Amino acid sequence: MALIFPKLPDLDTLTDYRPKVPLRVLTTDGVLIGEFGEERRRPVDITEVPLVMQQAILAAEDDRFYEHGGIDFMGVARALITNVTSGGRTQGASTITMQVARNFFLTRDKTWTRKLYEVLLAYKIEGSLSKDEILELYINQIYLGQRAYGFQSASQVYFGKPLRDINAAEAAMLAGLPKAPSAYNPIVNPSRARVRQEYVLRRMNELEYLDDKQFEAALKTELVYRNRKTNDDDIEATTGLTINADYAAEMARQAVVEMYGEEAYTSGITVTTTLIAKEQRAAQRALRNSVMDYELRQFFRGPEGYIELPNNPKEAEEVIGDNISDYTDYGFLQSAVVLSASPTEVVVSQGAGAPLKLTGASLKPAESWLNDRAPANKRLKRGAVVRILKRKDQPPMLTQLPEVEAAFIAISAKDGAIRALSGGFEFSRNKFNHVTQATRQPGSSFKSFVYSAALEKGITPTTLVADEPIFVPADTPGGKDWSPKNYDGKYDGPMLLKEGLAKSKNMVSIRVLQKITPQYGQRWATQFGFPAANVPPYLTMALGAVTTNPLQMASAYAVFANSGYRVKPYCTPCCCRRGSKSCNRRAQRFSDHPPAA
Repeated sequence: MALIFPKLPDLDTLTDYRPKVPLRVLTTDGVLIGEFGEERRRPVDITEVPLVMQQAILAAEDDRFYEHGGIDFMGVARALITNVTSGGRTQGASTITMQVARNFFLTRDKTWTRKLYEVLLAYKIEGSLSKDEILELYINQIYLGQRAYGFQSASQVYFGKPLRDINAAEAAMLAGLPKAPSAYNPIVNPSRARVRQEYVLRRMNELEYLDDKQFEAALKTELVYRNRKTNDDDIEATTGLTINADYAAEMARQAVVEMYGEEAYTSGITVTTTLIAKEQRAAQRALRNSVMDYELRQFFRGPEGYIELPNNPKEAEEVIGDNISDYTDYGFLQSAVVLSASPTEVVVSQGAGAPLKLTGASLKPAESWLNDRAPANKRLKRGAVVRILKRKDQPPMLTQLPEVEAAFIAISAKDGAIRALSGGFEFSRNKFNHVTQATRQPGSSFKSFVYSAALEKGITPTTLVADEPIFVPADTPGGKDWSPKNYDGKYDGPMLLKEGLAKSKNMVSIRVLQKITPQYGQRWATQFGFPAANVPPYLTMALGAVTTNPLQMASAYAVFANSGYRVKPYCTPCCCRRGSKSCNRRAQRFSDHPPAA
């Protein structure tokens, strides 16, 4: 031992504890929208850890922690007797201090040399740190499953609440995890986790941390996990977040990693975006509702898959529970397995709770797969995996995952701050951000910029413009003549410019662009932020034959609401990629720099 002790590692790692804290992204009002890093970790001071959590840990791992000097010889003797009488190694004797030594400095190899180093390190740690400091290190460092390191992070991951708010039953469940996080994970192995929890509660009762009444109450407490099933369309339970803003969080992540590299994932950086939680929730809800309203009008494409179900109802529920997690829920669009199906009733199971019976209008989206005319190999049948749409104040609907995508962007016209952003129906299904990456022709929504160019050139809202058919001959050899039409095929003759805009008349827009010239229209559009290359100087510009994305359109339309000033949209101080906060709020008055005539 005299030879080994000088070779022990220095304790600077413990005395200057700097855990790998992930990159966290928040809304402007402090709501977590993203966490990036290998480890989910939220360090907590020992004074912030509730007494019931500390007691549960001591009961489960080391009830003589405050009495021994790093090695619990009474615990070693008790473990030895237990192992001999049971005929095998069934109980360990590692103290919390020894576990700290192992987690920070050693491997988990089961060798006598490693055990000796662990014992000596435990003595060294006890001589350098107080008991509370050692317990705090343990509480923050230990791995507890679900990529959660430390009890503060685990409390959020498993129960969706801070550690200070947990009760005795929840504390016992968390305290039972260090022994074997995968085996006692309550999400994956609820029955084994329950056995471990009851053991910890019994130990707390034996140690008089809980009296008999509190013990019985804790045993009867039903734990509510933040797992894959939820009726709240605003909760993304699988991530532990209370708001769905993955696309915006990803934008922030990219910007921060560009500035700090891989260090961004471990140095505890917190990014506060310009998103407002309430508005982001409304945006995500509106997008998903719109997509699902469209999807409900589409032809049912059939089940996502099939699960072979035994005839025994109890066994069938177990099979569903084991397999349905392969089909992720997306807010109010949840996976389910058909137990029985007929043209008038479909009974489904979601792996937990009572089966759900669907009848009447709830079956309408999939009725073509239920009637007798449907091919036998395509009918909905027992074991089919389907989707149930559960929206508030509406009956559940049998439906399917949407194939169409959508985007939503809301910015402040005053300073360009992005207040809500959703780049698609679900980030985990499709990471392509339709707000910033999806380019398409905006159609008639681009006409406003053509009309504003006309006003700049002196055309007034009361100028008469002919709403009549127009013919444009090909201006290049091999080209095609162009005979555009109004959307409804009707023409109203001469009308005021403002009426042409209000009625979105194609002929009026084209004639206006003819008068000001497409070249001027192109130069004017660049003042709104549209790249010149994306706005070809042709008459088709009047009908929206340009290339843009929702973010550019939102920014351009903000000019009208901001008295002619253009601002650069941003969601974090570094999203503008210029390294300066001032560039986020730079505004330009159009009338100060009008395009050349």
